[in-house]
Amino acid sequence: MQKIHKYLKSRGEQLDTEIAAATRLPLEDVRQYLAELAKKGDIIACHSTRFVKGQKVEGMLCRIAGYIPTASPGRKPKAKA
Repeated sequence: MQKIHKYLKSRGEQLDTEIAAATRLPLEDVRQYLAELAKKGDIIACHSTRFVKGQKVEGMLCRIAGYIPTASPGRKPKAKA
């Protein structure tokens, strides 16, 4: 589970299939770990449907709960007050 948590923290929001491919864990195990992490409240997960080249891809979209990643380097417009 630590491997999945670390991956989500570094990459942000990802599909379960992308997490499985990156961590080289079986998809069934990843889904089980994600369900456990969601139950504990460590991640936020929702079911998502995407269309890639006309193909319907369904999966679980996950991200770390309450975590806001730091801004990447470079110039960005400032928020107006």
